[in-house]
Amino acid sequence: MSLTKEDLMAIADLFQPMLQPIKEDLQELKNDTKALKSDVQMLKDEVHVLKDEVHVLKDEVHVLKDEVHVLKDEVQMLKDEVQVLKDDVQVLKDKVQVLGDDVQILKQEVQMLNNDMQMIKGDVAELKQRVSEIELTLENVTNRNIKIIAEGHLDLSRRLHEALKVENEREIIAIRVNILEGELQRMKAQLNSDSKILI
Repeated sequence: MSLTKEDLMAIADLFQPMLQPIKEDLQELKNDTKALKSDVQMLKDEVHVLKDEVHVLKDEVHVLKDEVHVLKDEVQMLKDEVQVLKDDVQVLKDKVQVLGDDVQILKQEVQMLNNDMQMIKGDVAELKQRVSEIELTLENVTNRNIKIIAEGHLDLSRRLHEALKVENEREIIAIRVNILEGELQRMKAQLNSDSKILI
């Protein structure tokens, strides 16, 4: 049995009320799909922007890594320099300690010198006292005794001078004889030397 056009139209009319909600649903789905496509396109655009930003961030991170590496190297250099400075400070501390010990020794030596100086000052004061006493003795006693002796010695000196005049002449003659004997000995030695050369 074949369906006629009218039959098909009748069937279509029967299904028309059932198809209308489906058509509406399809239209709604199309609209939703269109909206979703728009949203997807927006998301794609945003993802593209985000990718660009991520790429920029990656470049910045790479630059930051390089800078961090440089900073690490500089920090290591600073650490090394700080260690050197610490060593230098330790050396200086040791030297200061040695200097402190030397200063302490010098203080002790200065104290000893001050003590010695006090002793010397005491000795000098004592010597001054003795010199003053000796000067007084010389002035009051010894000078008077010398004057007395000198007065007596003057007469003795005159007498001795007369007595020694002859003796002085003898001494001068003895000196001349000694000189002549020395010259004679020298001449004899010269003659002996000359005679040996001739032989």
